[in-house]
Amino acid sequence: MLRTLGLDGVLRLLESVGARKAEFLSAVAYRDSSSRTVVFTGKLEGTIALRPSGLRGFGFDPIFIPKGASRTLGQMTLSEKCAISHRALALRDLGAWLKQHYDR
Repeated sequence: MLRTLGLDGVLRLLESVGARKAEFLSAVAYRDSSSRTVVFTGKLEGTIALRPSGLRGFGFDPIFIPKGASRTLGQMTLSEKCAISHRALALRDLGAWLKQHYDR
């Protein structure tokens, strides 16, 4: 959708939409040698901005405002974004699981 419409096209689609809630979801899977598979997910809730803001990040970052924030992901530094990222949440959970199960 982003490649086809671009950020401005996405925003035009939402012009008459009152509820602009959105979320990013990520899933990370780990499979060990015994074929045991575990999946870890991360979710970042937020809203779609009225206009793009910020030059950092990629994709929808300039129009996504995380819940509790006043800036888009495109306005945040990499360290700010990584602290709340849906990908980082899933990977931190994977790391904790690996440490618990394999750190002996």
